[in-house]
Amino acid sequence: MSNPIRVLIVDDEEIFVQSLTRVLQARGMEVRGVYNGLSAVEAVSAEEFDVIILDMRMPGMDGLATLRAIRERDSLTPVILLTGHEDIERVRMALKNGIVEFLLKPCDIEYLVAAIENASERKAITKEFRPTEKH
Repeated sequence: MSNPIRVLIVDDEEIFVQSLTRVLQARGMEVRGVYNGLSAVEAVSAEEFDVIILDMRMPGMDGLATLRAIRERDSLTPVILLTGHEDIERVRMALKNGIVEFLLKPCDIEYLVAAIENASERKAITKEFRPTEKH
């Protein structure tokens, strides 16, 4: 049996994080939720995740600043941008900083699960070809 996919959810909406955590755990994933960018950077510095789900608009450190800080520590883990706000310029900047997917809330859970599974698989394949990297 393969290891469960380890997911970090970063969103300032606590009810959303808790709800999505339960849904993904029911799918057999290991999930950690944090409610701001600084906590996300600390989590990425302390442990390895297979996929990160990141909200764009958060108070304090927004999604772009969080993404950049995550990329300084971890260039390999796929980041899925999941946001309730469609801002093409910010999405374009996020794409330049390495997100693998952009989804609008509310998002169909089956589509999100498929995106997480695909991103995790891409990371596993990439790690096979770059075994000396930390993440």
